[in-house]
Amino acid sequence: MSLLSRLRKKKTQIPDGLWIKCQNCEGIIYSKTLHNGNKLCPNCGYHYILGARERIALLCDEGTYVEHDKDMKPGDPLDFVDSLPYKDRQEKHGEKSGENESVVTGIGSNDGITFALGVMDFSYIGGTVGSVVGEKITRLIETAIERRLPVVIVCASGGVRMQEAIIGLMQMAKTSAALYKLKEAQLPYISILTHPTTGGTTASFASLGDIIIAEPKSLICFAGPRVIKQTIREDLPEGFQTAEFLLEHGLIDIVVPRPEMKETLANILRYMMPEFD
Repeated sequence: MSLLSRLRKKKTQIPDGLWIKCQNCEGIIYSKTLHNGNKLCPNCGYHYILGARERIALLCDEGTYVEHDKDMKPGDPLDFVDSLPYKDRQEKHGEKSGENESVVTGIGSNDGITFALGVMDFSYIGGTVGSVVGEKITRLIETAIERRLPVVIVCASGGVRMQEAIIGLMQMAKTSAALYKLKEAQLPYISILTHPTTGGTTASFASLGDIIIAEPKSLICFAGPRVIKQTIREDLPEGFQTAEFLLEHGLIDIVVPRPEMKETLANILRYMMPEFD
């Protein structure tokens, strides 16, 4: 065997997924650097989607989060089948995300301030809202009213889950009614919008916050820009439906980069719940 052949035989194979091309700046990122840095591109600061558990770790003091309704799972009330039976889709996305549903709810603390926190996970059927999501969020709000706690919901969603049809749509009214009760109890609700927040989620609890925060460059909308452009047959403004565009036009209150989110949330909670001082 020639020297060249031996060198080729010993050539080291680079494992798949070791390097990632940034979706925004197209720079090359070492995957471990990305995952150890709250999934922010070290070159341009692009915010990649976080899972629910990663988000909880970001917003809560270590070891303080107590999950509620962990074992609650969706059924299949319509025996729905598209490219997959709904039950098979639930199983597939459960294995992918490690979750039973697209929202995790519970009670945690941020800088010593106790609050009710719901976090959506986009990796479970696109963070879509069905009967269990609506029930878990409603129960979270009712627990907050009982315990006199502020509510924070982090949204990342493709909207209402089509596999539950009208049952999914009803969750828009259900969660909105629960938030009205929270308002009557004079307790604050802070909505954090992340990429993407769309459809019926945007049209209900995502947009009802007393304070609405968004991460940079998040897509926030009801219908996506492609659908709107096809409908009205006109070019859309640059940056249309991004967090920055919505801030400029008064639809959200503040855009906060991920590294500043925990401190910003603590300051808002302390201001809105002065008894925690």
